Amino acid sequence: MSLSHSRSHLLQQKAEAIFPGGVNSPVRAFRSVGGEPPFLTHAEGAWLYDEDGNRYLDFFGSWGPMILGHAFPPVVEAIREAAGRSASFGASTAAEAELAALVQQCFPSVEKLRFVSSGTEACMTAIRLARGFTGRNFIIKFEGCYHGHSDCLLVKAGSGVATLGIPGSAGVPPETVMYTLALPFNDLEAVRAAFAAHPDQIACIILEPVVGNAGTIPPAPGYLEGLREITREHGSLLIIDEVMTGFRVTLGGAQRLYNVQPDLTTLGKIIGGGLPCGAFGGRADVMNCLAPLGPVYQAGTLSGNPLAMAAGIAMLNHLIVNEQTIYPQLERATAQIAEGVAAIARERNIPLTTNRVGSMFTWFFTSQPVTDFASASTSDTAAFGRFHRAMLDQGVWLPPSQFEAAFVSTAHTAEDVAFTLNAAHTALSA
Repeated sequence: MSLSHSRSHLLQQKAEAIFPGGVNSPVRAFRSVGGEPPFLTHAEGAWLYDEDGNRYLDFFGSWGPMILGHAFPPVVEAIREAAGRSASFGASTAAEAELAALVQQCFPSVEKLRFVSSGTEACMTAIRLARGFTGRNFIIKFEGCYHGHSDCLLVKAGSGVATLGIPGSAGVPPETVMYTLALPFNDLEAVRAAFAAHPDQIACIILEPVVGNAGTIPPAPGYLEGLREITREHGSLLIIDEVMTGFRVTLGGAQRLYNVQPDLTTLGKIIGGGLPCGAFGGRADVMNCLAPLGPVYQAGTLSGNPLAMAAGIAMLNHLIVNEQTIYPQLERATAQIAEGVAAIARERNIPLTTNRVGSMFTWFFTSQPVTDFASASTSDTAAFGRFHRAMLDQGVWLPPSQFEAAFVSTAHTAEDVAFTLNAAHTALSA
């Protein structure tokens, strides 16, 4: 099947005259998979529709938040009602505390929190807060983990940085990252060595508990517990970045799945119901260091935006009420898709490693296990690019990077699973 993209092609040409690379976020440019990106007009349930009248089964879900599918009616209605009262106040509303209470219900480690407008902002501020609380400068992050594009975190980051092969970023002074220690994921000895080399100087560890921005990489048994033990021993904070995993791998995120309690948690994606929204929160004594109570400054005119709060309330209420049906459904559908395509690859002797946690997964085009960014980097990215293009031609839209997780929503049906496997049969035979 070959789809027409003539109108999308013209729109891409127009966009390239206006935006750098024709996009407002780098991975959208399809540079690592080849071809040009379709321009979308609308989406419904599990399906995307483009300017040329094509439709695609969606497996990136706006990079994670569309856990209930696109245009989920209760969320749409909540946004519509909130917009009728004004899109923004720049002042407090009751909806902020209502959504915060739902977050706390799902994440007991969050004693206090603050809303922001993105995951980048949440992680950036959590780092600042950890430094302010501890009086220390060094932080530890992990290779392939992406926590947004703030300067101090663009060191061996995943996501678009890995996709485009950029080692860090131009425009980030060396002095900005001199206190950032980037270590291999799933290696506790490297963490212990860093603390030994910098005694009483490390403010925090920040990590994706399940890496999603280098492709899906789960933690090794005992790894998260080991990080918790090390940080407590050395008086550092543990920040778990649940921007991607929060409400997705379980209702209570990866910290519930792996039974580990962080000092701070960062959230995003799902809590805004698809609208720009993030949050960070945790121990009350740490959070009370924020202005206006403490010396650590953070502010945002659109923090707690009423549209995002309304969408988030509708989204989380639905997830909480229907938890016992939603998450088993997601587990079954994702397993069928991830393992089904892996079986097709085995039949054709195509090297493929499949990693999955809940409803997020990645097919790595490599024969070896993927446990960190170094092993993820052994993937044949050209083979992934060919697979991506072939699947798109069959009407299946995967994340346009080997180093991004794919996502399944409750809108994906048994028929959609069959459609995906049929497409994979064709794509892997090409």
